Amino acid sequence: MILDINKNNFRLWSIVLALGGILTFSSCEDSFLDVVPDNINTIDKVFNLRNEAEKYLFTCYSYMPSNGSLTGNPAFLAGDEMWIPDEFQAVTVYSLNIALGLQQVGDPFFNAWDGRSQANAIFQGIRHCNILIENLKDPDQVPDMSASERERWIAEGKFLKAYYHFYLMRMYGAVPILDKSIDVDADVSEFYVPRSPFDEGIDYIVQLLDEAAAVLPPSIADQNTEYGRITSVIAKSLKARVLLTAASPLFNGNEDLVSVANTDGTLLYNTSYEASKWQEVVDAASEAITLAESSGHALYKFSGNTFNLTDTTSFKLSIRNAVTLRRSEEVIWPNTQSIVSDLQRQCMAPLSIDDNHRAAEKIVSPTLDMAKLFYSKNGVPIHEDKTLDFSDILEIREANGTEKNNILQGYRTSRLNFDREHRFYADLGFDGAIWYRNADQDVEDESHIEAKYADYAGSNHAFFFNVTGYFCKKLVNNDQSFGENGASYRNYAWPEMRLADLYLIYAEALNEVNGPTSEVFEYLDAIRERAGLEGVKDSWINFSNNPNKPESKSGLRDIIHQERLIELAFEGQRYWDMLRWKSAVRELNKPIQGWNVYGEEEADYYQIRTLHQQRFVSPRDYFWPIWEYALLQNPNLVQNPGWN
Repeated sequence: MILDINKNNFRLWSIVLALGGILTFSSCEDSFLDVVPDNINTIDKVFNLRNEAEKYLFTCYSYMPSNGSLTGNPAFLAGDEMWIPDEFQAVTVYSLNIALGLQQVGDPFFNAWDGRSQANAIFQGIRHCNILIENLKDPDQVPDMSASERERWIAEGKFLKAYYHFYLMRMYGAVPILDKSIDVDADVSEFYVPRSPFDEGIDYIVQLLDEAAAVLPPSIADQNTEYGRITSVIAKSLKARVLLTAASPLFNGNEDLVSVANTDGTLLYNTSYEASKWQEVVDAASEAITLAESSGHALYKFSGNTFNLTDTTSFKLSIRNAVTLRRSEEVIWPNTQSIVSDLQRQCMAPLSIDDNHRAAEKIVSPTLDMAKLFYSKNGVPIHEDKTLDFSDILEIREANGTEKNNILQGYRTSRLNFDREHRFYADLGFDGAIWYRNADQDVEDESHIEAKYADYAGSNHAFFFNVTGYFCKKLVNNDQSFGENGASYRNYAWPEMRLADLYLIYAEALNEVNGPTSEVFEYLDAIRERAGLEGVKDSWINFSNNPNKPESKSGLRDIIHQERLIELAFEGQRYWDMLRWKSAVRELNKPIQGWNVYGEEEADYYQIRTLHQQRFVSPRDYFWPIWEYALLQNPNLVQNPGWN
């Protein structure tokens, strides 16, 4: 018997609870799409007609997390990358409580296991994928669809099932692997699904992705009706990311997990280091890059417009448009379930006294440490640059004419904001920063930020205010403007993966396998060239006080890590990278700092203000806790270490 959605009986709910969230329905705080389209009573009737089955396929897609929103992407605020007013004056984001050290087992924040606290019910999405696949594999179901379309939909279901499992494993570590739907009339013991060993889960995900990639098209032919559907390039790219996670220190040789086992004694992690896992990443990333490039993907570079823009502005547009341009050739995986609308408004800074707070909320605030992360204009870390002194960031300088397309000429701001690489100015706004928009046409220094307390971009509103003095320019599409009726933003699908990410995955894995080789530098330097920087070797030889750093595996590893953190800044990757590298225990035990946004005068504003002293407990905080209620309902589940 297939699940009758309209049966709200005791047996169904006892099964729901026994699975510890695997079949839970969304709570009223979540947006929920009915799994039975057009008021059809049972799921089996969905698969009588192609049109209804297609709606069910899109229901499977609907569980994709909304990674282009503050509430839907926990990586934005669970770490140290960005901050918002932590009293939730403007918006309630439960994942910020993780950064505040308030995560709990009683009712975990952003609980994707059970679909609570702003998280999608991911296990529920997996169940729908299983139902879709099982019914489409039955040739008697959906008789009015072609064989090729049937195979494609099955492949999409496999991809989504793989992604949902990986999404959970990145948060919780080992999770139950649900490879089939369970009949509601089955013995209740079948619903007591234990966690599968981590490596077995990775193998299962990779198998699904390979099977999906073998069927899916490499690109979407009809962009108007199918943009955002899964392709073989997406499947191969996700495979590289999955294997990268499995090869990284959190899961490869992590002795902290040596005793984590199911109730029957089955160990959930192999804690012996395996170098071969890095070779698997190399192979997967190489295959994904080849397929992506042959399908038309390339690093985006701004090709100019009708105005004679300077190289400075062109570099910044190359960097921003790679993320925010609609249908950029660099975006491999556009998440059309997550259209970036609210996030742009929350990132945007007012650029004149006429810009109202609802049109430019400015609450998304990159931290001071993120501002320090970006390279100097010479392409090396600011503490390594032997030609530039950044030791006193409280020093105030005045921008001259050569800097006018980054900082308003004659404006005085922190020394930290001078002599930085193009990605710094493309990604960040700050007091005195130029914010070029298409509306400004060829006047590149037309719009700028004034952010002291009494200024038009100052933190003087009761609800919508910036807390660090830095603004997230990177995520705002350049084609936006303000008028009497508010702001107009050009929306875009959230870029789940860009080609630059694949290049960095490949470079990281190559270095782990072979150390510094010409091929590693080739892929790093391609990204740096787009940002207007010299190659790694030349930059370190000419400008670093540690010129031999790129010559060793460990030194190049540090460079690759920083390059990745800069290139993918504010895209929801930093938090997961710090977890898999096991660097979170170092980075997330530092204070969250910014400028004193309540200062009205220069001397007061440019003082360092601590917003919060973070506390990250290892190994506990490397994994989400499983809700204690789920543990009570499923006796075969075990809690993550440190959360008992």
